[in-house]
Parts: sequence; structure tokens; C-alpha cells
Amino acid sequence: MKNIHTEPLGGGVSLLVSDSYHFSTDTILLADFSLPAGAKKCVDLGTGCGTIPLLWLKNNPKLTVTAVELQEDACSLLRQSLALNHMEEKVAVCCADLRSLRGTLPFGAFDTVACNPPYKRGGAGIVNPENAKLLARHEAECTLDDVCAAASNLLQFGGRLCLCQRPERLADAMESMRRFDIEPKRLRLVQQRPSKAPKLFLLEGRRGGRRGFLDVLPTLFIEDGEGGFSEEMLAIYGSYKTDAQAARTETEG
Repeated sequence: MKNIHTEPLGGGVSLLVSDSYHFSTDTILLADFSLPAGAKKCVDLGTGCGTIPLLWLKNNPKLTVTAVELQEDACSLLRQSLALNHMEEKVAVCCADLRSLRGTLPFGAFDTVACNPPYKRGGAGIVNPENAKLLARHEAECTLDDVCAAASNLLQFGGRLCLCQRPERLADAMESMRRFDIEPKRLRLVQQRPSKAPKLFLLEGRRGGRRGFLDVLPTLFIEDGEGGFSEEMLAIYGSYKTDAQAARTETEG
């Protein structure tokens, strides 16, 4: 792994990232959208370097989290981050294929499952030659059906699956959820600014939920009218942006 360094997440929590395993604004938005309340049992599928589990626990230390990741290098990086933050007892790292979790994780036992899946269909777009980035961006080892099937098995009745995707995949995501008895219940579009088309959607489905009654939330705008972060984005980022900027300034100095 190249260029491993620490990225502050705010609130005294830091994450180890590398050129291959890092996070984006999409990941932060999904962590906020899916944040469980209370003492819940949660799974992050395809966790990468573990951004979502650490953000969840930063905001709700009552959670018990399982982080599922196929690539051993990413799991190793996450284990180091957990040790750095003294969270080893709160997060179980499961190095496994999410398509083969039977016998590895208890089915029907979890309250929340989150996943930031690959955005591009297998064979679509320019294929990245680096394996870690290929798996993160293209459906080489993980399709929407794979995610929804795994979540359906893991969730208890009424449990939540939360994911993010590009708007052109919205119909695919809803069809896949319903195919595996997860009913779409909450949707939010994300736009850079009012003049731009949505760049992302956040979707929540309920295991065994009754059909219909989709709650479409107000659009989340990343920027305000002057090109800076909107008030809501600043609230979501919390102390992350301030801590990250301070760390970069210290490094550059």
C-alpha cells in the first residue's frame, strides 16, 4: 500500500488511508444518512478502510459494528485504525466476500446494514488497472443484487438497508431491493448546487416493509449560494473539516 497516512474524522477520531483505500464526500453523506440511534447491531458491507464504522461510532458509541471487506489489505488498514482509536472491542472486522456470509455472520440478527457499492456496471466505463480501485468502482465482485441479497439475509424484520448510488442507477437499486424483500422507504437526492443535476442519491429500505409510502426528503445541496459549503453540509461534516484542515496545515508547516 502506498502513501499511508492519518486522516482526522473529527471528535478525536482518526482513520488510516492510502492511495488505494480512502473515502469521499459520498461516504460521509451515507454515514450520516444511515446513522443508527441507540444500541443497535450494524454491518457495513464493503467497508474499505472503515470510514463508516468509525464515523458511526464517533457519533453513537452505543453501537456494535461488523465491517465486512473482501480485500485483506483494507482489513489490515482498518484494524490499525481501530487500535489507534481504541475501538477494537466495538468493531468486528470480517474479511469475507459479502456473497458468502452464511455461517460467518448470524442471519436475521442486525438492525442496520449500509453499503457504498460500486457505481459502474461491470464492463461500463474505463476500467482501472489497479485491482483495489476496480473493485471499488465497478461491479466486478459486487452487484446491487449481491448487496441487497446479503442485506436481506443479515437484517431482522424491519431492519434498514441504506446505500448511495448515482441517480442513473435509482431504478436498478429500487428493483433490487424489492427483489430481496426490502421495501424502499426513504430517498434523498444530493446536488452540488441548484443549477446542477443531482449527482447522488441516498436510499433506505426496510426488510419486509409494506409496499408504497416512499418518503422523499428535501434535496441536500453541498454548496451554498456563494460556492462554499451549505449549512447542512457543515453540520454533517461537523469537526471533520476543521480537524482535517488543521492537520494539513501542520504537515505543510
